[in-house]
Amino acid sequence: MRREREYKIAQKTSVFRLLKDKMAGSVMFTFTAVSVLLLILIGMGLVIKSLPILQEKSLWELLFTSKWKPMRGDFGFLPFIMGTLWVTVIAIVWTLPVSLFTAIFLTENSRAWVKKVVFPALDILAGLPSVVYGVWGILVVVPWISDSLAPHFVEYSTGYTTLTAGIVLGIMILPLMISLFVELFSSVPRDLREASLSLGATRWQTTKYVLLKKTFPGIVASVTLAVSRAMGETIAVLMVCGNIVQMPTSLFDGCYPLPALLANNYGEMLSLPLYESALMLSALILFVVVFVFNIASRLILRKIERTLV
Repeated sequence: MRREREYKIAQKTSVFRLLKDKMAGSVMFTFTAVSVLLLILIGMGLVIKSLPILQEKSLWELLFTSKWKPMRGDFGFLPFIMGTLWVTVIAIVWTLPVSLFTAIFLTENSRAWVKKVVFPALDILAGLPSVVYGVWGILVVVPWISDSLAPHFVEYSTGYTTLTAGIVLGIMILPLMISLFVELFSSVPRDLREASLSLGATRWQTTKYVLLKKTFPGIVASVTLAVSRAMGETIAVLMVCGNIVQMPTSLFDGCYPLPALLANNYGEMLSLPLYESALMLSALILFVVVFVFNIASRLILRKIERTLV
């Protein structure tokens, strides 16, 4: 009788556990589906809001003309697209070697106390609001460029340039890139390094031919993620880029990236439906570009995971 009672209790417990597992699985699937659905809804909302301008103008005309006069119905996004590309490329070009060599030093050569100092500092930098970087750029980088650097190359510069925006943006994404590279290099098995060293290779040869070669796809994926992050930064870039609607031709020209266009103008000209639609199209362009970059980075990361297994 006692055994029968224990058996029934165990059976009920087992059924209850299975029910809890199914409920937990359903809840997690629901939240996952909501996340994906939210992404789809954002994209659909931007497409719907962009339809009026797309019905009035061809996509080619919108993306590849530079005349921007909303009151006259001219919406050429090329200056904003080029401004975004200039600032992003400048940020990546100087940030990539700095973050790469910093990550190599932290994973391969640094002592434990160095990591205890550097990692919290990176966390603080990553957590600072973007407006703080913008204020720092105005107080430090803008005067340095206008008074010290630009006079060697151009006659006059206000300091609010694509170079300024690229420097500030690069500092903003630096903690992200270092963290990604450190995590990437740490995933390489220690045995590979020791095997290389045992064969007579130097530390730099081991880093070059083992570490960097093994993680190259992951480095590309990390840079892709950083680019997608950089393209969406708004406040700090807006504060130092100059906000001039023009095609940049040098590092010391002002520019007007797409995020700055949205932040500066949305809400002011909503009485013009076509202007609102044009701003929504700029948001859609950013959405598509960031989405494509993230998908590409995920595919590359999947490839590297297969090679490391």
